[in-house]
Amino acid sequence: MSAAQPAVAAHPLLEAVIETKRFGEHTVLEETLLRIAHGEIVSLVGPSGSGKSTLLRIVAGLDRDFAGTVALDGVVQQGPSAQLGVIFQEPRLLPWLTVADNVCFPARARDGSGKRAERLLEEVGLARIGGRWPKQLSGGMAQRVALARGLFSQPRLLLLDEPFSAVDAITRMRLQDLLLSITRAHGMAALVVTHDLDEALLLSDRVLLMAPPDGSHAARIVRETTVDTPQPRLRDAIVDGRLRSQLLADLAALAPTSCYAYPSEI
Repeated sequence: MSAAQPAVAAHPLLEAVIETKRFGEHTVLEETLLRIAHGEIVSLVGPSGSGKSTLLRIVAGLDRDFAGTVALDGVVQQGPSAQLGVIFQEPRLLPWLTVADNVCFPARARDGSGKRAERLLEEVGLARIGGRWPKQLSGGMAQRVALARGLFSQPRLLLLDEPFSAVDAITRMRLQDLLLSITRAHGMAALVVTHDLDEALLLSDRVLLMAPPDGSHAARIVRETTVDTPQPRLRDAIVDGRLRSQLLADLAALAPTSCYAYPSEI
């Protein structure tokens, strides 16, 4: 395994061991160990092509074509699980369903699902909009709906793939604060893929740096940074911090050198 071993409890909520992940003839992810403790927020950062989204999809059970295992509380997973809530960069709301039905899809026919959807919408700051259509929402509202949908199954771990990158700066800050309040309120953990170092340092207990393929190695986790600043954190204090400077230096040293053109989704 990589030298960058996450320093979490002996019995983590998540333990993902990826020996190899290949696209065709190319190994794109290797020797990766990811552990997340109960209630912990971990961010994955790294240059484009460093395997962040690939690792998240493997953890989510959306990609089973790899050598290794993904376990939740010691139980090996065989595919997507209700214990995992997945939130993508785009809200991916179904335009033919109301907001409430999007939140509780595909359980919308079950007794009480509508009431639970309304409660979750209220929790993310969107009370009384369950009857609206996705086309009537702003980008920030749509992403809040996506967050409510990710919470519907009462997951123990949220997986977020650049969830706030498509919204304006003020909305992004509000959504970051919302994510922190929701994870605390529900006692859940989160894995966040982001290109924004300030976001990673604001949200996370640990930041894991991933390196792209370099000719000798496939993509992998190469460094772990623990963020000791207590929550809630002040954005101005994070922006000028030593951790940010170190992470910027680490990222600058990881300029891709491989001559291979790997698929864009890694």
